[in-house]
Amino acid sequence: MTSRHKRAAAILTVGVLLVFAVLFHQRYFVARPIGAGPAGPPVDRTAFSREWTQRPVRLIGIGDSVTAGFGADSPAHSYFNRLIRNPEDEYPEMRGLCLSQVLPHLEATNMAVSGSTSLDHIAVIDTKLQRHDPEVFGLVVMTTGGNDLIHNYGRTPPKEGAMYGATLEQAKPWIEDFRTRLDGMLDKIEARFPGGCEIFLCNIYDPTDGVGDAPSVSLPRWEDAAVILARYNEVIAQCARARSNVHVVPLRETFLGHGSHCRQFWRSTYAPDDPHYWFFSNIEDPNDRGYDAIRRIFLNSIVAHSTLIPGRKEVPANASE
Repeated sequence: MTSRHKRAAAILTVGVLLVFAVLFHQRYFVARPIGAGPAGPPVDRTAFSREWTQRPVRLIGIGDSVTAGFGADSPAHSYFNRLIRNPEDEYPEMRGLCLSQVLPHLEATNMAVSGSTSLDHIAVIDTKLQRHDPEVFGLVVMTTGGNDLIHNYGRTPPKEGAMYGATLEQAKPWIEDFRTRLDGMLDKIEARFPGGCEIFLCNIYDPTDGVGDAPSVSLPRWEDAAVILARYNEVIAQCARARSNVHVVPLRETFLGHGSHCRQFWRSTYAPDDPHYWFFSNIEDPNDRGYDAIRRIFLNSIVAHSTLIPGRKEVPANASE
């Protein structure tokens, strides 16, 4: 082979490798297909085959844009509304799997506010959550703390309630304040339901699939993001463990493998059955399929823990089965 042919072969090889590298990067680092159809774990139909209680039950939503439903294709597709009743275009396997199916005297109020932080949520409970009659049982679903971390996206110096970019040392007092605030929220919610309540509290998901590389979701680098997120989730778990009527809904675990690295098959979080992106275009909220998954994990948590389920435990206060 002449030197000219060798140079041509080398150039061709480099070109092929560059094309391969570009295509590989596009497929596994840039492309984030959302997929289609149902998302999330199955829900066992057994618990929905009979009425749970004749007691009045009030479903309350408290929290941020996740509970408000921002990013869902329609209001009917928010996790909160799907908990209450199935939308008209419900997936066949989920038809009849909703709270109105088993709670004939269910009423619902969603107090969630998009963009709100835990500092706002305690104020919402103070001003908007009324004290209920003793015959009413409360089912409370909550997402809180996520905006404390992600705001203001690195555009402002970190502070409590908007700590993006903070070091762990900076964040430690804010994390302890969150613990005190969350305990206070749980106390206040319980006081509003003298007839009893159950609180289903989400932990906080990570749109980087646990990698912690904020630039992968178009945000500034944040070295201590993962450890601060973990500390917030530890607080949520500890506050829930201290109360028999508070249960953690595994939002973080459910969304691992559906964030910015969802296509990367070599990661331990890779979800081969559904390697798709469950986040909305703003990064911090779910997309429509993500809301389907959230609805499912809430239903599974309620079925696993609620004292309203017949035969599990006597329903508090004047229940009539």
